[in-house]
Amino acid sequence: MDKNRRTAGIDVLVVSGMLGLSYAAVPLYETFCRVTGWGGTTQQTAAFSDTVLDRKITVRFDASTAKGMPWSFKPLQVSQTVHIGESGLAFYEATNTTNEPIVGTASFNVQPAKTGVYFMKVECFCFQEQLLKPGESMKMPVTYYIDPEMVKNDRLDEVREITLSYTFYRNEVAEQRMRTASLQ
Repeated sequence: MDKNRRTAGIDVLVVSGMLGLSYAAVPLYETFCRVTGWGGTTQQTAAFSDTVLDRKITVRFDASTAKGMPWSFKPLQVSQTVHIGESGLAFYEATNTTNEPIVGTASFNVQPAKTGVYFMKVECFCFQEQLLKPGESMKMPVTYYIDPEMVKNDRLDEVREITLSYTFYRNEVAEQRMRTASLQ
């Protein structure tokens, strides 16, 4: 009997540990991606670069919406050419094409993915949820620069162009929170 209880206890501990790790996996992965730039994850910073280099790079802008997201979403410029270290300002536009308020959350990355750790965003609409009322359009800015440290990485010598991509997803949890708050 003691052997069965011990085995059951070990099983409960293993299942509990696996469950705990599954809940921790997403935040840990997101932290890893932000720190390392893995998968083209860009970096967030509070300050602009104090160094601007002669080397230029072209930043291309891309936009899409996830399945079930009833917005039109597009960049307002195709590309910008900036000096590495120089701040850039780009705008995206989203329009809610429904007759109900919709909350969206934007995910982002850059290509080539190996440049993610050097793509620094100072301000971005992607840092917060966005609420658009029925038929409402909004121009949303992103302020960025390419970290001058990039030129020290020999693997990036051939990079002359970076694509910044955003995908908007419907945030039904935030919509429900908004509806609940309006009832109180």
